[in-house]
Amino acid sequence: MNPLNRRAFLGTSLGGLTAVAAAGHSDAGYERAPAPRKLDEFPTNVGPLDTLFLTWSGDPTTTMTVQWIGSTIAAPTAVRYVTRTGVVWNEVPTTTRPFPKTNLKVHRAQLTGLTPGTEYLLQIGTTTQLHRFRTMPAKATDTFTFVSGGDCGVNAHAVANNILAAKQEPYFAFIGGDLGYDNGISATSALGFIRNYAKHMIDPKGRLIPLVTCLGNHEVRGGYKGKREDATFYFPLFDGLYKDTSYASLDFGDYLSLVLLDSGHVSPIAGAQTAWLESTLRDRAERPHLIAANHVPAYPSYRSSGKTTVPNSILGLFERAGGTGEENRKFWCPLFERHGVDAVLEHHDHTFKRTHPLMDGRPNKYGVPYLGDGSWGMLRAPVTPEARPYLAKVGKAYHFTVHKLEGEQRFHVALDESGRVADVCGSTGKRPALRG
Repeated sequence: MNPLNRRAFLGTSLGGLTAVAAAGHSDAGYERAPAPRKLDEFPTNVGPLDTLFLTWSGDPTTTMTVQWIGSTIAAPTAVRYVTRTGVVWNEVPTTTRPFPKTNLKVHRAQLTGLTPGTEYLLQIGTTTQLHRFRTMPAKATDTFTFVSGGDCGVNAHAVANNILAAKQEPYFAFIGGDLGYDNGISATSALGFIRNYAKHMIDPKGRLIPLVTCLGNHEVRGGYKGKREDATFYFPLFDGLYKDTSYASLDFGDYLSLVLLDSGHVSPIAGAQTAWLESTLRDRAERPHLIAANHVPAYPSYRSSGKTTVPNSILGLFERAGGTGEENRKFWCPLFERHGVDAVLEHHDHTFKRTHPLMDGRPNKYGVPYLGDGSWGMLRAPVTPEARPYLAKVGKAYHFTVHKLEGEQRFHVALDESGRVADVCGSTGKRPALRG
């Protein structure tokens, strides 16, 4: 993966990037997130227009999952959908399950048998409001865009990036953990993230933008080494994809696979998850686009990746081996390199970063690039590339990344919340898998 000349990049078919025209974005066009409230002060009449969002548990070319969080009082028991040019409406019943620590329910409808690359109209129950969505293209030759980032929260910066990301008309958004910072405790924070997403992640043509996620430490009570039930609010919303484990793959037809990992929050990195990862990557090594994602980075841009000096009340100071991402580098990165992963999306450090393509931790033109580092709504100052030679570009900026896939080409554009292009890089063709 090589950096591209910005002028040349903007002259390509990605040159219509909406964000360039969005420079100078201010917060005048959106409401700031409300201050946190006690749980018993949260309204019980949250409805589908407040929390409606789309996600997937099956192939995004032919399925869609419709969800909202609300009361069961007069709640719709079915959703209806039709193609924009169709006449006959299809109806699907909803299921409900508790949304923990509240008297609300998660309402869900699973749409299947959809036509790839098609726009649909969606109606929730008998409400008069119509919503729009689209399925993913059928083939890799079709061009499409998605956005990614992590570490959102519910503050004004997160909302600003929601609005800007929606303007890019992405087919979906991927958030790599730490969604609302509920810590497995705060229903208000979890609901606040969903309400912000539902309100602002609608593209300029009025289409709902589906949400794909993976688990972060701030979804789990205690952050790490938790049990499934410690991710209190996460799995009631996303267990369609994460049915039995906290890691999964999402396959878009035969052209894109997202391999979504749990960096030690509920599932250990070593052991069963690594064995699953090897099998999953091996089976998908020839996909035109193979992208892995996790929350805690293998190659951090803020936290230490090496030996860490920590205090001890008896011994004074001592060194602890490892550092952030140690197990990722030991167990996962060799598999990324061996099986032709094209990019890894990382988060957690609250900066903007892009690494060089890396092989065994060192720059190598045949290596794997790591993009991140989770500053959709949270921010820190990164270390410099001089201090960490694996870093190619860093910055202190609230940002997300726009990914555009065109046949065998991949473009990755980092945008800050003002709409400025912070970085552009891209690659062509399949990163070679290492055999043996």
